[in-house]
Amino acid sequence: MKLPFLRSTVQDQLSLYVFVVVLFIAGVLFGVLMAGGMTLEQQQQLTADIEHLARLLHAGMGPDEAQIFWERAWFHTKWLLWIWLLGITVVGLPFIFALDFLKGVLIGFSVGLLISQHAWKGVLFALMSIAPQNLIILPALLIASVSAASFSIQLIKKRMMQQHTSFLPPFLAHSGVILTMLVMLWAASLLEAYISPVLMGWTANVLIVP
Repeated sequence: MKLPFLRSTVQDQLSLYVFVVVLFIAGVLFGVLMAGGMTLEQQQQLTADIEHLARLLHAGMGPDEAQIFWERAWFHTKWLLWIWLLGITVVGLPFIFALDFLKGVLIGFSVGLLISQHAWKGVLFALMSIAPQNLIILPALLIASVSAASFSIQLIKKRMMQQHTSFLPPFLAHSGVILTMLVMLWAASLLEAYISPVLMGWTANVLIVP
């Protein structure tokens, strides 16, 4: 008896996943275009900052790992908290998608700047500095966003159809997904704090050697 409902739910989830992925990719492309549209002075300033960081890492003078961990963990927690809060409100749905687009823009801008200034060297440095943690972060944010969007859509449908069923089960399911993704993001924070700087240090000389 419940199979049609489950099939509909799976189809809705798949549609949301496709939409969020496309939105993220659009953000990445927009970020790359933003990096390419910067003035030469702005590009040189940001490139100098990146090369300064590369020199510090190459010399083993990177920031304190514990400090990086707590900063990144708190950043990811706030981002995920926004997704959770927006998901439990009817008006939050567009803002969930806006956060996904913004995440794509941030990554696209970073990668675009490295590639525009350092070509293949920038690709290598991006693989070491951006890719490792985002192999965890992006799926976690994708799953959290779809969960939040799905819950928000359920709220809208129930209010439009004036259904009086309990919101507690889907709310607990959504909150459980968010907590699970929080654990994943904290694991990514450990990677950002203790592994990524080492990988960046190994490849930093690629940027600083003419």
